[in-house]
Amino acid sequence: MEILKPAVAGTLESSDCMVTVEPGAGQIDLDLTSSVIRQFGPQIRKVIAETLDRLEVTDARVTVVDKGALDCTIKARVEAAVFRSNGIKQNIPWGGAIK
Repeated sequence: MEILKPAVAGTLESSDCMVTVEPGAGQIDLDLTSSVIRQFGPQIRKVIAETLDRLEVTDARVTVVDKGALDCTIKARVEAAVFRSNGIKQNIPWGGAIK
């Protein structure tokens, strides 16, 4: 799935994360800031990468500000930001790619 325009999902509240996606420069460029990066940084990066891969996103600038979100929250925020960047508002296939 292509990132058509900048989009944001999430908040900066405790136990949440804010995900911003923008059109990229030919690859996935991830900028991660987290209050728990020392403990969970690799896992957070893995969840983001797997979610983008499942959505078939190969070219994007992704900025994530994490405030201790669970994996399921991170996945949902990444999905929501990607779907919003494509203007998808109905019949959202949570957990999968739009074909």
